[in-house]
Parts: sequence; structure tokens; C-alpha cells
Amino acid sequence: MIAPSILSADFARLADEVAVVEGQQGRGADWLHVDVMDAHFVPNLTLGLPVVQSLLATTGLPVDCHLMIENPDRWAIGYAEAGSYNVTVHVEAADDPVKLAKNLRAAGAKAGLAIKPDTPLEPYLDVLKHYDTLLVMSVEPGFGGQKFIAEVLGKVRTARTMVDTGHLNLVVEIDGGINTGTIEQAAEAGVDCFVAGSAVYAADDPARAVAGLRSQAAASSTHRRR
Repeated sequence: MIAPSILSADFARLADEVAVVEGQQGRGADWLHVDVMDAHFVPNLTLGLPVVQSLLATTGLPVDCHLMIENPDRWAIGYAEAGSYNVTVHVEAADDPVKLAKNLRAAGAKAGLAIKPDTPLEPYLDVLKHYDTLLVMSVEPGFGGQKFIAEVLGKVRTARTMVDTGHLNLVVEIDGGINTGTIEQAAEAGVDCFVAGSAVYAADDPARAVAGLRSQAAASSTHRRR
């Protein structure tokens, strides 16, 4: 799956920018990735719930909200209640990630858990049994356009093994520096969903860029399964 990140879109034309990645049925984006930053958990400030509510009213794409915020235990539920398909919180910020996952699901969303590049995966494997998505950050959260950190793929491989052996039941997602030069190694490691920002929105034809990234990922995933 490909999830274009509107962090790289033109904020003055968000509805139009979303429309260009929807594409034809089965060929456009799978999810729409929305980065919410509060200038506290990360040093940047982007958008909040009112903008997400507006986006939900303009698209049929499943909205994948990545909350890079402090106190997600308090604020994340609003994004689920608004109709987001998947709401991801950072394990580094959540006070009670198991309770939060249950509350997000009760509010109607899938629950996602994100981990920064320097955060180890192993301490949270039991916590992940309560989640639907694992978001492995392949850059430091807070800004778009950063260089892909390949070392995080070890965490992807661990998660993929846990999923394939039935110990976890979740989507493995990756965010940061995904483009035509990095998506294949991420797919080979076992990623299911790829967040792509500038690789999509800097392209002349964003919908075609989405399709191209999906083809690359699919080919590499097939190679991994052989």
C-alpha cells in the first residue's frame, strides 16, 4: 500500500492535492497520510483536528493520522471519532499505550503505534498485540525531506517475522525518506504500507508516481517471499 503524505503537499490547495493522488479506482493512493505535529513532541507545527475533519469531508481515501504530539492519551480519540481510518500515536509519548489502543478502537479507528529510529522494538512487542499498525520511523519525526535511515529495517524484519509466525496481527508501515531509491529495500524487509511525501508530490504526475512506487514495492515483496 502507498500512503502519500500531505506534509509535502501545497497546504493552500489541500483538497486539490488530495484529489490528484486518489487516481482511478485500484490505481491511486491506498491511504492518505496526515502528519499532525504540535511543536512540543517535535519541533515543527503543522495542522490539527479541524483540518483533518475538513479533509475527511473531501475524500473517500482512508485517512491515516500520524500524531506527533504530546499527551496523545487525551487528544488522539478526537481523530478517531472524527472518522479517521487509522490513528497512530508515538510510544514515546503515550502514558498507557494499551489503554489508548482500546480507546481508539472503541472510537471506531484502527490503532497504530509509532516508534522513532532510536527506539528499540523489543520492549513493545507485547504492547503491539493490542495494535493494528506498527509505524517504523525511518527519519527523525518532525520534518519532511530527510534522508532514509536504513538501520531501522532491522525492526521491520523483526516485526515481519512476528506477523508471519502469528505472534502479531498488524500492518507494518514505514515513514521517512521513501522514494524510488529506497522503497525496494524497505519492501524486501517486510513493509506493507509505505508513506511517501516528496516522492509523490514533487512528481509531475503524483498519481503516476504512486503507481510506480506500488509496482516497485510489489516486485520486491514478491522477491522476498520466494
